Amino acid sequence: MRTVLVVLFDGVQSLDVTGPLEVFQGGELHTPGSYRIRTASLDGAAVRTSSGLTVVPDQALTASATPHTLLVPGGQGTRDPAPDVVAWLREHGPRAERLVSVCTGAILLAEAGLLDGRRATTHWAYCDKLARDHPSVEVDPDPIYVRDGQVSTSAGVTAGIDLALALVEEDLGREVALDIARHLVVFLRRPGNQAQFSAQLAAQTARREPLREVQQWITEHPGGDLSVETLAARARLSPRHFARAFQAETGMTPGRYVDRVRLEHARRLLEDTSDGVEEISRACGYGTPEAMRRAFVKALGTAPAEYRRRFRPASAPTR
Repeated sequence: MRTVLVVLFDGVQSLDVTGPLEVFQGGELHTPGSYRIRTASLDGAAVRTSSGLTVVPDQALTASATPHTLLVPGGQGTRDPAPDVVAWLREHGPRAERLVSVCTGAILLAEAGLLDGRRATTHWAYCDKLARDHPSVEVDPDPIYVRDGQVSTSAGVTAGIDLALALVEEDLGREVALDIARHLVVFLRRPGNQAQFSAQLAAQTARREPLREVQQWITEHPGGDLSVETLAARARLSPRHFARAFQAETGMTPGRYVDRVRLEHARRLLEDTSDGVEEISRACGYGTPEAMRRAFVKALGTAPAEYRRRFRPASAPTR
């Protein structure tokens, strides 16, 4: 049996706690004896979450043995972490077989020195702070979760569910993880290297109307001619001026924006339709299945067919 211990503190984000717990509890219900789930605050007293919910822990951290999986959630309480909590993590964290953080829980791990020399992520809004305050940590702001040895860190809130599902899959197998995901109605399990943002969210909205119109056009026509020259003509700008203005106002080059939109559209078609890979590659502007395969491997580390196998509802028909 694997003990899962969740650290609680005032100002914790309630979904950072309950999301992963529901996943591990699903594993226990499916395969009894798999997990023993416990929650603990520093002194065993109830804590008040950032949403105002009061949570009563099972025990005190000071009375807790080192667990198999130590899970540290995030929330407002990580902005001024309690020194005793950090000290407990510094002592017990290295002994856990798996050390996991959700959202800004990574800040507590970093304060305890548990991320030194490791690659990690956190909520996109705090990645700069984590990198600035802890230069020995290799902060990657893009993925929804990062696994580096026995230490796993995840992005904001719901990414903790994705990471927990990956851990359950490692422990109990893919079918159990899929059953839990379907039960929680999160059947499209995301790979860890999926971006925290969609292209539209990752890019800033352009200030000027012609550039905003181009952003919308790209989203609505991923299979069209999206060369800089064509997009510049739509914006009534020279290609050079358009490329400079687009990057200045959105934070990414036109090519990068187009790549993200096409990848997202292809993923949705693989997940939600029975269209063949060749048809999808044409619809998304890749032209050939091989070009789409290269884009998927580069961005997600997996080929389109494997992506569909892993992240499509089992009940959906395929060609």
